[in-house]
Amino acid sequence: MGKRLRPHTLTTAKPLIPIAGKPIVQRLVQDIAKVTPEKIEKVGFIIGHFGDAVETQLLAIAESIGAEGQIIYQEEALGTAHAIYCAKELLQGKVSVAFADTLFRAEFTLDTNQDGIIWVKEIKDPSAFGVVKTNEDGIITEFVEKPKEPISNKAIIGIYYFKQGENLRDEIQHLIDNNIRGGGEFQLTMALESLKEKGTQFSTGTVQDWLDCGNKNVTVETNARYLTFIEDEELILSDTIENSKIIPPVYIGAGAQIYDSTIGPGVSIGENTIIKNSKVEHSLIQSGCILEEVNLSNSMLGNYVKVKNSKDELSLGDFSEIN
Repeated sequence: MGKRLRPHTLTTAKPLIPIAGKPIVQRLVQDIAKVTPEKIEKVGFIIGHFGDAVETQLLAIAESIGAEGQIIYQEEALGTAHAIYCAKELLQGKVSVAFADTLFRAEFTLDTNQDGIIWVKEIKDPSAFGVVKTNEDGIITEFVEKPKEPISNKAIIGIYYFKQGENLRDEIQHLIDNNIRGGGEFQLTMALESLKEKGTQFSTGTVQDWLDCGNKNVTVETNARYLTFIEDEELILSDTIENSKIIPPVYIGAGAQIYDSTIGPGVSIGENTIIKNSKVEHSLIQSGCILEEVNLSNSMLGNYVKVKNSKDELSLGDFSEIN
């Protein structure tokens, strides 16, 4: 539901918030495809009932990497393992699982011959995350959910690989059949621990950058950092930039119009947005907005927002207006 990212998630599912011009989940799917050496055949999106437009968009994301997309509904939020189990028909053979509100940068190719891989990032304070402990060979020996005492600084970022998806499916089925829960929910870490005890060897995949999209501030920061990773993409799609200074990295969508303004660094501007006599830095502006005589930083605006004569840090949902 993305409650920490409201008001933006009142009208847009969090994984569809754009980062550098593309939805978070599209960036995630395409980045996983880049590090996967084999063709991805199917992509299942486990969602609530978000409507036909969202489902069409998700299916197009799967198609963008040459895969067949499937929409799977989780009717009741009963935990991470339960959500994955809703896609049980896809849990066979080589499977990757990812939570759709996180982005990453990795410089490795997924070794699909391993039993399983848990992607981690070393962080200073892992107490709010699931963490792993490894032996000298890099094999995971222990999973701990939100440790009170630090056993490791390797936080699980929410991306996993399983050589035999059916084994994961069977372990989750066991949790559900026997009503084995942690914190009132069916937890993925419990299924992973059981797989480990039965002989599955999980190694770690370490990413260089792990980018959160949990609230406004971190989403704006993620947008700015992600712009620095995609120098191979065309980022300035607008052909109407007049008497203005663009300070990279910046994404400006097609149809946007920039007049007498300074834009950047760390800014994304959606399609058909108009900006006049303004300064915008370190902000995420979505489509169809009109900004005039504003000075924005660390701000996030939804679609069709109108702002005039403002020097405030803003977080405004779709169709808001400030004058």
